[in-house]
Amino acid sequence: MKRRYDVVVVGGGHNGLVAAAYLTRAGRSVLVLERREEVGGAAVSEAPFPGVDARLSRYAYLVSLLPRQIVRELGLPFQVRRRRISSYTPVPGSDDGLLIDATDSERTRASLRRVTGGDEAFDAWQAFHARTARLARVVFPSLLEPLPSRADLRARLGDDATWEAFVERPLGEAVEAAFADDLVRGVVLTDALIGTFADARDPALRQNRCFLYHVIGNGTGDWDVPVGGMGALTDALAAASGAEVATGAEVVAIDADAGRAVVRTDDASVSCDHVVAACAPAVLDRLLGVDGGALPEGAQLKVNMLLSRLPRLRDGAVAREDAFAGTLHVNEGYSQLAAAFADAASGRVPSPLPCEIYCHSLTDPSILGPDVRAHTLTLFALHTPARLFESDREARTREALSAALRSLGSVLGEPIENCLLRAPDGSPCLEVKSPLDLEDELALPRGNIFHRDLAWPFAEAEDEVGLWGTETAFGSVHLGGAGARRGGGVSGIPGRNAALAILAGA
Repeated sequence: MKRRYDVVVVGGGHNGLVAAAYLTRAGRSVLVLERREEVGGAAVSEAPFPGVDARLSRYAYLVSLLPRQIVRELGLPFQVRRRRISSYTPVPGSDDGLLIDATDSERTRASLRRVTGGDEAFDAWQAFHARTARLARVVFPSLLEPLPSRADLRARLGDDATWEAFVERPLGEAVEAAFADDLVRGVVLTDALIGTFADARDPALRQNRCFLYHVIGNGTGDWDVPVGGMGALTDALAAASGAEVATGAEVVAIDADAGRAVVRTDDASVSCDHVVAACAPAVLDRLLGVDGGALPEGAQLKVNMLLSRLPRLRDGAVAREDAFAGTLHVNEGYSQLAAAFADAASGRVPSPLPCEIYCHSLTDPSILGPDVRAHTLTLFALHTPARLFESDREARTREALSAALRSLGSVLGEPIENCLLRAPDGSPCLEVKSPLDLEDELALPRGNIFHRDLAWPFAEAEDEVGLWGTETAFGSVHLGGAGARRGGGVSGIPGRNAALAILAGA
């Protein structure tokens, strides 16, 4: 490690590696400092179960927001696969379910007709998603440009009614106006609640911003499976970065002004012209010695499992391979989501606990070793905010895990425990991560997977127009992680935009 670089990147997650790759290709000397012993942050593949050769996407697990343009510009050998099934949602308390087939609209129509009793729901589904598709085609390309104004982006859309429904008014109003069926309303609303603790009619519109980022990816909103697991992206970026990388190097302070910075670790001080903070804004505030205020909390419980076989469903009309191929929504009706939010806001683990299930190995079995005959299962529970785990974390985590497995069991034809693979030591292949565990392991404040509340993808002040959304009050420091204005999720966009902002000012 030298004493001086053009740029120091704080945090070796995927955004930090993206920033490093763009900057080194522009001829800048770059040092990446990562506190963990490996790079990748939340975008890693790991084998959490001893003696089992299965590399799970342990934290982040699907790809939507990563632009194909970044993959092309960096020449990354990284591929994704489209899921044929969008989702399957069991009807609570019944042996029926709603199947949304991404490639067969007539199959989707028939399923909606069976669940709701008519064709009105299918027509409404098509019309609603035509509106989100219009948003996606306009908004997503703008994420790779300097910030437009609100008025500019609205004019590009050219559809005031859609803009009002999704940007200006609480999302719940649009969902309730479009759909009459409670289950269908819930399936639509879940995209607004992943990692976000909010009600459908929250006047702060946190749910709207979360929904927007979930439906605009690459202009289609498709959530694709990373071939080889999420770690394949990190491996490709690490090979492409060209930067000097120091792992096990935790940054303890940053001294910065408009034209220079000094980055300090426990045993070194490095000077530079620019810092890309590919860490959470709250972490950056602490390193700079400024008060960033209260921390918006994360709101999800993450459970990773390996199964010896897919479990039986209560619904015998749908193949298990179809039900688990997309997103399996469990107890996520509209009224159930509202009740779960009220429970959690009152300090209770929701019952039933809304959750979503995803099976990577059905689409991409390459993450399993040659001798492993199993399926992965990722469970993501909604409305489990960090506050629920502050008192006696271990006990509350067990309670939340029990609630999640109980909720999943309510739509299965057998207990999920019957299907869990056992490691060679006899232990079940199951692990659980609360928001506070994610804070400890990944430096996500309060376990917030977006680092803080998501921001609108346009300038909200006149002096932001034309900037990159990565600028800070310290001219030499750019925010290049998920907490930047066009952040959230696995996208690489904040890292790229921070690098372009630095190069534009050179």
